[in-house]
Amino acid sequence: MDIVIIGSGNVAAVLGRKFKAAGHTILQVYSRNASAASKLAYEWDTDSTNYTSLIIKNADVYLIAVADDAIDRVANELRLPGMVVAHTAASVPKEVLKRVTAHYGVFYPLQSLRKEMAVLPDVPIFFDGSDELARKKLAALAHSISDENVIEAGDEARLKLHVAAVVVSNFVNHLYSLAEEYCRKEGIEFKQLLPLIAETASRVKEISPEQSQTGPALRHDSETIQKHLELLKNHPQLKNIYVLLTESIQQAK
Repeated sequence: MDIVIIGSGNVAAVLGRKFKAAGHTILQVYSRNASAASKLAYEWDTDSTNYTSLIIKNADVYLIAVADDAIDRVANELRLPGMVVAHTAASVPKEVLKRVTAHYGVFYPLQSLRKEMAVLPDVPIFFDGSDELARKKLAALAHSISDENVIEAGDEARLKLHVAAVVVSNFVNHLYSLAEEYCRKEGIEFKQLLPLIAETASRVKEISPEQSQTGPALRHDSETIQKHLELLKNHPQLKNIYVLLTESIQQAK
């Protein structure tokens, strides 16, 4: 397919690379950040622009990969009648694009993406479309980069998925950050926890997280819990989260 990518951030960069690897053509990159758009265009041997009026009008798919709160602004500036246009956000309804074209939709990659990724990751795609044309093209594009993880999902389903994604990715990473800070202040090495992190993550591929839960909270080991809380006196933020999660684990059983 011939694709125009609107945006120059992490999602735009990684999806663009996935598209190129799948044999698609990136006709153009648009971004208000002219320098970032130019870098991606150079990488993909294509053109860039920072003017919506100069966006090419004959692509198969236009993908708006910008911050959630910028989608409405971009939609206000675009008019692409007859074209298939989709945004990449989980929490933004597809109808935000209805003024742009009759063939609009969503192309949501459920993955944490960064421009700096040396290896292109597996990217499950959840798509939706306003009509058969949009659904058909977006589904075909999704299958070209994610053979086994392409699912049609409406606005409500994507939003629910996004809540779960925030919990398992953003919240868990924040716990890593707090643990790293704790280790640094207490003179121990965070990297010594990496094998445990890897093992815990690998287990959920085989069994339910509920089944793989371990630790003093699950055992109701009050003596160990109190020792931990004593050590956390000088780490109030982490202590509060420790108490909250301990109570949550114990209430779940």
